[in-house]
Amino acid sequence: MILLNGRGFILQKCENCNAAFSWSEIYKSLWAGYKPIKCNECGTGHKITISGRIIFVSLTTLSMVIFGLFLSPFRSILVTIGIALFILIIGSLLTPFFVTYKKFS
Repeated sequence: MILLNGRGFILQKCENCNAAFSWSEIYKSLWAGYKPIKCNECGTGHKITISGRIIFVSLTTLSMVIFGLFLSPFRSILVTIGIALFILIIGSLLTPFFVTYKKFS
């Protein structure tokens, strides 16, 4: 979840002990098939929510496909594919700030 507090973006925290998850933990979890995250402090497990999955797909694959199929002003397929891949990379790098996780037992 993204929160602004004057210092920039803040990643989601553990619902049990309030320890922040690292960007790399969340990023690896997303690309490993939504693997649950375990808190390093208290060991509580967290799963990605359905809305978090939708956000992940929207920022990565969906935005790339929409650009490539409908919004590309370029006649060159290579330029279109290059920009679509750039959108995929930027979207994937931003997703850890927007996805949400929920504690599970």
